[in-house]
Amino acid sequence: MTDNFPKARLIELFSAIQGEGLNVGTRQIFIRFAICDLRCHYCDSAHTWQTPPTCKIEQTPGKRDFVNYPNPVELPSLLDWVEKQNQLGLHDSISLTGGEPLLHANFLVQFLPQVRNLTGLPIYLETGGHRPEELAMVLPYLDSVGMDIKLPSVSGENHWSAHQKFLKLCHDAKLETFVKLIISSQTDPKELELTGELVAACDPKIPVFLQPVTPLANQPRILAPAPDLVLEWQGLMKRFVKQVRVIPQTHKMIGQL
Repeated sequence: MTDNFPKARLIELFSAIQGEGLNVGTRQIFIRFAICDLRCHYCDSAHTWQTPPTCKIEQTPGKRDFVNYPNPVELPSLLDWVEKQNQLGLHDSISLTGGEPLLHANFLVQFLPQVRNLTGLPIYLETGGHRPEELAMVLPYLDSVGMDIKLPSVSGENHWSAHQKFLKLCHDAKLETFVKLIISSQTDPKELELTGELVAACDPKIPVFLQPVTPLANQPRILAPAPDLVLEWQGLMKRFVKQVRVIPQTHKMIGQL
């Protein structure tokens, strides 16, 4: 169910270097929304599944001088916080992440055109890629989309039909779009083939990023794939799509959390 209130349930807002996908290495203002309707086995952000009583708002870009504010957040407050982060020439874009940002589609329809006018920055949506109806509501206000395709063997989630509709909407809207796949030692290669077919049926030029899972201490059974498997799977995916990159979570390597 989408959020029907013109307020945001947030986890945090901060400035950092993007560590995943097509925008890796760029500087972004991150708006991390609370609430997720998925329960991926490998999730490293389980704290975002529910709404906390307060959210953390960085006061100075990159300084991690957070101040807590109560949830939910009024739209003018969020605009004000983004404006304070938006130092001239510092950021390349605004990242909507989570949780699942599209659960706040009704809020985003109001917020996104205002934040674009305020900052002049491109809007990047990071999403599970499984809510095409909500995506359609906010498409006019987006510049780029990074969508996960959830491999059942890795995530425990299964959303092939929704992923297909979602990707087509992004492509038809001519948004800069890429697909991210979390891969682990448990990855089923047949699911990689299904993903390759799904992406190629939309447009084989859509970039695909294979992201080896980052093992967590509380998830001892979730392991990164062996290097030879990563090479094998990259070759498999390249039978379907032209551009397949392997990039781990680089922000964790450089402490940009």
